[in-house]
Amino acid sequence: MQTHDIAAETTGAPPQRDAAPSTLEFLSFRLGDEEYGIDIQKVQELRGYDAVTRIANASAFIKGVVNLRGIIIPIIDMRIKFDLGEPTYDAFTVVIVLNVGGRVVGMVVDSVSDVITLSSEQIKPAPAMGATLDTDYLIGLGALDQRMLILLDIERLMASDEMGLIERLAA
Repeated sequence: MQTHDIAAETTGAPPQRDAAPSTLEFLSFRLGDEEYGIDIQKVQELRGYDAVTRIANASAFIKGVVNLRGIIIPIIDMRIKFDLGEPTYDAFTVVIVLNVGGRVVGMVVDSVSDVITLSSEQIKPAPAMGATLDTDYLIGLGALDQRMLILLDIERLMASDEMGLIERLAA
């Protein structure tokens, strides 16, 4: 056993038991009646929803900014962004602090469920919906038992032209 570990260290290859390139981990969260997932590696931390400082003339989905340990970060309300009705803020409301493209951004969601591991076989491509749904920001749909997760490409969404305002706010 010890020889195997040393061999793995000297070749740089990970031990076989740790190799799982065909699985991905997603943080699952709720917006209304739907469950979404984002790459766990983009998540910096989870926080309760606190008051924000509004920014004049910002898009409606940009709730404002908060000071996070000396860093001013924009807070995006995903319920407003995805036009899922009027948001309500309660004890379950969570701000997912993301680190995407070297920028820190907060994303308000209704609640956070858990971390889910999906194999590549469990991730199905998003169906073509024409003009009714913009699938540019979707990785696909994750199927886990009776659950269906809408898997977001959060980096692509936050880097979109519409969200470009975030980069100016964060700069």
